[in-house]
Amino acid sequence: MSTYRVGHGYDIHPLRKGRPLVLGGIPIKHTHGLSGHSDADCLLHALADAVLGAAGLGDLGKYFPPSDARYKGKASDYFLRRAVAMAKKKGWRVANADATVYAEAPRLARHKTTMQKHIAACSGIPAARVNIKAKTMERMGPVGRKKAIAAEAVVLLEKRR
Repeated sequence: MSTYRVGHGYDIHPLRKGRPLVLGGIPIKHTHGLSGHSDADCLLHALADAVLGAAGLGDLGKYFPPSDARYKGKASDYFLRRAVAMAKKKGWRVANADATVYAEAPRLARHKTTMQKHIAACSGIPAARVNIKAKTMERMGPVGRKKAIAAEAVVLLEKRR
C-alpha cells in the first residue's frame, strides 16, 4: 500500500547580461543568464520547492536563504538533491516530476532531454519519470519581454507502508 503527496513549485529570475544561463542543471548558450544569489536556475528551484512542499517541509528559502553566503553562486542541483534527501528522511521518494519553463529565448527543445536526465539523476528516478515543457508568454509580461525566465513544477511523492 502506498500514500501519495503532490507538491507545486514556482520560481522566476530576471535575465542579466554577463551571467551564464543554467536551466535544469545544464549550461545553455545565450546572451543573458539568470540573476540571483545562487546560479539562479529557476527550473531546479521550482522542482526543489515542489519536493519540499509535497513532503510538508516548507520552501526553499527556509533552508537556503539568499542572505546566507554559503549559497552564493551555488549550483542549484545542490538544492534539489538536498530537498530530495530531506523528503527521503521523512519516508518519501519522488515518483515523478512535471515542469514547465517559460522563456521567449533561447529555444529549449534541444536541451530538454539533457535536462530530464540531470533532474532524474538529482531526484533518484528514471528519466522517463521527468517531463519538461517549454512555453513562451506570447511577448506578455517580463518573460514575454525577455526580461526574465520562469518555471513551474509539480512533483508526486510516494511513501510505501
